[in-house]
Parts: sequence; C-alpha cells; structure tokens
Amino acid sequence: MSLLQVTDLEVRYGGIRAVKGIDLAVDEGELVCLIGANGAGKSSTLRAISGVMPSAPGAVRYAGRDLAGMRAFERVRAGLVMVPEGRGVFPQLTVDENLAMGAYARSDGAIASDRERVFGLFPRLRERRGQTGGTLSGGEQQMLAIGRAIMSRPKLLLLDEPSMGLAPIVVQLIFEVIKEINADGVTCLLVEQNARAALGLASRAYVMESGTIALSGAAAELAHDPKVIEAYLGGESA
Repeated sequence: MSLLQVTDLEVRYGGIRAVKGIDLAVDEGELVCLIGANGAGKSSTLRAISGVMPSAPGAVRYAGRDLAGMRAFERVRAGLVMVPEGRGVFPQLTVDENLAMGAYARSDGAIASDRERVFGLFPRLRERRGQTGGTLSGGEQQMLAIGRAIMSRPKLLLLDEPSMGLAPIVVQLIFEVIKEINADGVTCLLVEQNARAALGLASRAYVMESGTIALSGAAAELAHDPKVIEAYLGGESA
C-alpha cells in the first residue's frame, strides 16, 4: 500500500518549471531514494511534498488523503516530517530546546523516552545537550536535525541531502541511523547526491534529470545500470 503517492507534480519558480509533472510512490515501510545531479529538482520535490512550497498542477496523497490546501505544520502533525537541506537547526536554542521544538505539537507522555532514544542514536548530542545549535559542528547539527524530526514521531520521513558537507565517518553514522529508523517502521524518502551510498541503503530508487523522472526501479538493479554508473557512480560498477 502506498503511504505517499505523487501524481503529475509540478513545481515552478516564476516561469521556470523546476519539476515537470513527475509521478512517484513510496509504500509503507519502504526506504526509497531519489538521486540526481544538482538542479535536477530533487529538493523542490521534497519541499512540495512537505508543503513548504506550493505545487500546481499535480497531486500529493499521503495515507490516502489529498494534501491540497494542507499547510506544512499540519502535515507534520499528520506524521509527514522533513529534515531540510542545510539542517535548519535553531542556532540560539540548546540541543534540548531544539529537540523540544520537534515535539511542539505533542502532548503525550512519551516525549522524554523519545528524547532518550535520540540520545541513544546520537550519544554526542547527550554530551552537548546544553550547548546551542549554532555552536555545533556540521555533523552534530545534522544529528540534531534528524533527532528533532524523530521527536515529531514521523510516519513518513523526508530527508534532503543528509550527507552534504560531512566527513566520511559522520556520513557513515548518519546512514546507519537512517537505516535503523526505517527498520523501526518509519517510511523514508531520501534525496541524496551520494548515489552509491543511497542506492546501497534503499530498496527502490528514482533517478531525476532536469525536472523529470528518467529511471526508476529496484535500487540494487539501478546500481548496476550503465547509465547510472556513468552519470552518478564515477563510471565504476557499484
């Protein structure tokens, strides 16, 4: 069953069509990646799905519901949560306060246990829980951005370029955590320029070029597709 169904989605910046009528779907429990070059329209797609920017024409259905007219914060409350490109942490708030912002719409009794879960995934955040977000390293800010999203109790997690600008050891940790989050039952749609790592993590993949979906299929198969190898994997078989 598709938790997310995108049909004929377009995103425009003035007269420029950044996304040109794409279709994609993510089934419940899946980890799907969307890869492509800079400017292909990947981040614009996630922003439209999350409600951060308008899309027209086209439809986004989540858990069987048409999201037309639903604002971004309402989508978060419904369990559709995005970790934005560039992390977007609150620089003047502490780690604890940033995590609390992730749970702003919740009133249940599991907030403290979810915070402990975040600290279990990212022990470094526990060590820096009183430190302000703006003083963290880039890797620590990415951990915090993912941790804040977890505090929202997502059903569908959109991740926009989580490895961008990070050291290889931190990238490995981030991808391990994404895999663990998915294994815990959270459906994930991952936008990533690190095509090799993304294809190794996902079950299915879409390849985006110039605002369109150029290829789609099982991630393991696309990792051995000559076109994907040439364009995104440095000409070497994955």
